This record gives sequence, structure tokens and C-alpha cells, in this order.
Amino acid sequence: MLSTRIDHLVVTAASLELGVEYVHRMLGVTLETGGEHPRMGTHNCLLRLGDALFLEVIAINPDAPHPGRSRWFPLDALNPDSQPRLATWVVRTNDIHAAVAVSPIPLGAIEPMTRGQLNWLITIPEDGGLPMDGVAPVFIEWQAQPHPAAKLQNLGCSLVRLEARHAEAEKLSGLLHPPYKLVWLPISRLRRVCANSGFRRAMS
Repeated sequence: MLSTRIDHLVVTAASLELGVEYVHRMLGVTLETGGEHPRMGTHNCLLRLGDALFLEVIAINPDAPHPGRSRWFPLDALNPDSQPRLATWVVRTNDIHAAVAVSPIPLGAIEPMTRGQLNWLITIPEDGGLPMDGVAPVFIEWQAQPHPAAKLQNLGCSLVRLEARHAEAEKLSGLLHPPYKLVWLPISRLRRVCANSGFRRAMS
């Protein structure tokens, strides 16, 4: 049976340092170093939000060679003065090929990726873009257990809710399971609300 669950949130930044500082300013925590993505020339830092849920800050790795293709999460479009932002969200599935086959919108090719000892399959459009401006999720199928979030330090942050608004949000209704809420509004916006040490901050 096809299963889809939220896996992680993606914050893009012109540099890893700027992205980490942004999350620290918003939530008061310092992210852990993740690693490098050799096929994309990027690297990341991570924040645990649950046993199988995390937040990722990702940026171009200045020490890595250009991958010879468009990088994911439109990182090539960022300028040095671009502000960090919540770009999209990633949904975990037990069968990425089936999930792509039933998707009402194009999600891109299914590609193998690595970070250190981790291996996974993920959807990436040819131009590196984000379907529906990032309101539609990226799909991932991890190739190993336990989930990467289980190895991260618990800093007291958790996902309270995820809201996505888009003029064509109804296209996504068949992709997701509760507690996701999609609202049909004439705007495109993705907002993530986290709780940390008794307070809530919105990043949008």
C-alpha cells in the first residue's frame, strides 16, 4: 500500500552560514552539520523536529566542483544577497515510482542521491525547479534505516503544523494524508510553524 508522510522541510540560503544563522535567529537553536551531496555540489545542516522529521538548511558548497547540471531547490538562482527562505517540503514514501505515477502534476525524474553513508531516491525536475513554486512536495524514498532524524540531537523543536496555499491546491489533494491542510487561495505561500521551549515562531 502506498504511504506518504512528511519527511523534512527545506530552507535554501546563499551560503550555509547564512541559513544556519537565519534558523538560529528564528528558533534560538544551532543546527548540526549534515554533509555533502556530491552529485549536486551542495551541503547542508540539520535540525531534528521528530523521530522521522527534520529541517534542512541547504546551500551550494563553494568547495565542490560544479555538477554540470542545474542544482536542486533552484540554488543556482540565488544571489549572494538572497535571503534564506523556506523553499519547499519533502514527503517520504515507501514506493517513489508509484507515487510519481499517480501524481496529478509532473514531479521530475527519480534520481539516486547520497550524503556520506546515506542513500535515497528523490524527485528532481530537469531544470532543478520546484513544482507549483514549492507548494507541491518533493518525494523521497530512503534506502536505509533508521531514519536520519533519529541520529540528530533533540533540541526541543517540533513541527506544529504545515500550511500550503496555492491557487491550484486542489491538484494536491490526492497526494497527501492528514494532518496536511491545503487551502485553495489565489496566492502561493508555504509556512512552517515550529515550537521550541514553549514558544512558536513562523518562518515564511
